[in-house]
Amino acid sequence: MSEVISYEKIGDIAVLAANNPPVNALGLAVRQGLVDGIERAEKEGARAVLIYGEGRTFFAGADIREFGKPPVGPFLPDVCSRIESSPLIVVSALHGTALGGGLEIALASHYRIAVPKARMGLPEVLIGVMPGAGGTQRLPRLIGIDKSLDVITSGRQVGAKEALKLGILDKIVDGEPREIGLAYAQELIDANAPRRPVSEMPAPAPVDFDALYDAVLKKGRGLLAPAVAVRGIQACCELPFDEGMKRERELFAQLMNTDQRQGLIHAFFAERAVGKLPELEGVAPRALNAIGVIGGGTMGAGIATSALLSGLKITLIEMSPKAAEAAKGRIAGNLQGALKRGKISPETFEELTEKALTLATDYAALKDADLVIEAVFEEMSVKKDVFTKLDAICKPGAVLASNTSYLDINEIAAVTSRPADVIGLHFFSPAHVMKLLEIVVADKTAADVVATGFALGGKMGKVSVRAGVCDGFIGNRILSTYRTCADYMILDGASPYQIDKALEEFGFAMGPYAVADLAGLDIGWAVRKRKRAEGMNPQARDFTYADKLCEDGHFGQKTGMGYYDYSAGPKSRVPNPEVMPLIEADRAAQGITPRVFTDEEIVRRYMAAMVNEAAKVVGEGIAKRPLDVDVTLLYGYGFPRYRGGPLKWADMQGLPALLDDITSWAEADGYFWAPAPLLEQLVAEGRSFDDLNRD
Repeated sequence: MSEVISYEKIGDIAVLAANNPPVNALGLAVRQGLVDGIERAEKEGARAVLIYGEGRTFFAGADIREFGKPPVGPFLPDVCSRIESSPLIVVSALHGTALGGGLEIALASHYRIAVPKARMGLPEVLIGVMPGAGGTQRLPRLIGIDKSLDVITSGRQVGAKEALKLGILDKIVDGEPREIGLAYAQELIDANAPRRPVSEMPAPAPVDFDALYDAVLKKGRGLLAPAVAVRGIQACCELPFDEGMKRERELFAQLMNTDQRQGLIHAFFAERAVGKLPELEGVAPRALNAIGVIGGGTMGAGIATSALLSGLKITLIEMSPKAAEAAKGRIAGNLQGALKRGKISPETFEELTEKALTLATDYAALKDADLVIEAVFEEMSVKKDVFTKLDAICKPGAVLASNTSYLDINEIAAVTSRPADVIGLHFFSPAHVMKLLEIVVADKTAADVVATGFALGGKMGKVSVRAGVCDGFIGNRILSTYRTCADYMILDGASPYQIDKALEEFGFAMGPYAVADLAGLDIGWAVRKRKRAEGMNPQARDFTYADKLCEDGHFGQKTGMGYYDYSAGPKSRVPNPEVMPLIEADRAAQGITPRVFTDEEIVRRYMAAMVNEAAKVVGEGIAKRPLDVDVTLLYGYGFPRYRGGPLKWADMQGLPALLDDITSWAEADGYFWAPAPLLEQLVAEGRSFDDLNRD
């Protein structure tokens, strides 16, 4: 027997226990151990087999250590077939998570029991593939087409209660998986229950799978895996079981060789690597019990909400009692959303709003805070005033954090007597929803302050990325460049609407002009005015149409008009008829004759600008690794996850071809399209951004 699958015979029941920590992944030894255990149980005259996991979970999926390696048998589909074809009754007892191949093992069993807190799902589409060990063939036979489509194409996890209602589980019993599994297996033996192979259950009647395929592809904005999984479910309905299994494997193999799978696998590992920084090895974070938030607008209220939901006590400072009560109302509104979604109970809502949250107008209320985050107006003089007050009030060792989107953290830290305690914590709005947190490390920021930033991000469930100090840090600096590229294409002949359409078809959740309307056009206007006041490079092109839109009071969704007209509602997105005349006037004033852009050229230029600036950000050390850029754009800027991030996309496109394009465009605009030295170096050395991630 395999060491990771133990065998024990208790009366008529053979017990196969997985012990492959931390998640009982279905590696080679586990797969072989399951086959060996079934065969031994049959030889020893058992009447039933119980499969369960030791430790914290049932089988939680494939062994990621085998990713990219040549497959070695027994393969999981064959293991599942061997379990299902056994003449013995096979019971799976689930706890923790049964994901991917883990759920497929359970589906191949004849009966399924779980503890109340167990969760299960088929998340393969989230890494660019689909169930490949019978998930698309067995689940529809067990629970029907509609329910299977939801579970398989979403990749979501299902709780035990819902799984019982869906028909995935036969029973929920509280207790240890071994004990409840043994009791259930004995109950089945005593009742002389039959084997119940799912493969022998009737398949659902076929439906219009072509329409389903198109709908799922559209919903996923071009993500292939969920749509291809629809074809797997179609095979279940239209083919005998064995042929359906063969078709499932063919479809699975097709997805294994796609760029989308490469992108999703990269995103999966990058998210896990982003917080692993050599500078934090052995560094303990400071205490995080009492948190202060200064400013209760949309951002401050969102930060406070996120902190409250993570179990922290909050003191929120506003300028007046009226403003403080308004901030409390925003926080309560945010928490109402969590209450409606079942994330918190009414009792917890009351606890968070009345006991965990303290309102104040005097900075003295922050004297015992472990960490204070300011979320005040984005102006350097205002920020400096706040930090001067915090320096005088806060206890020694308190972490002083700015939520600035662009401003220089070094300059802010310099007004305090404790620059080592100052850090940037750049949340993204709405802060209680968006997962990205940029942790901006200034020149004098202490290592344990950086560790505290990451600890706070972890408590809040954020994906935290380390960034250095520059205008806009990682994300907004790159955003400023690719958005400028889009603005230049508009000057030269494209329209905001063509650009949005082309980039949404590429996979972005929203195009840049729809995003600008959502965020508020006044934000970009303020940045442009600041940069002009600081002195723009005379080689940089400028434009006025966006400013004139703001001068007319059109700030996007919040005013009902921006690049789009929202008078019919926030989702109407009808082009604002005032926009194109402003653009045409700007072109005429600059003597520009508009030309035609194809959607392909729009995407190529936009992405090249993004990659070129990202390479500068990495080359300058603002981002430590290319994967930091990828994670930032994936989690904060709507970059399509299946493309892996801009630098993973660049690797897959080929860096030499991208550099050729950038060099060509630099002939007309050498300032904007100046190639990043790092990009030139990588091409000269025949290396990739991924190589830098591995260095």
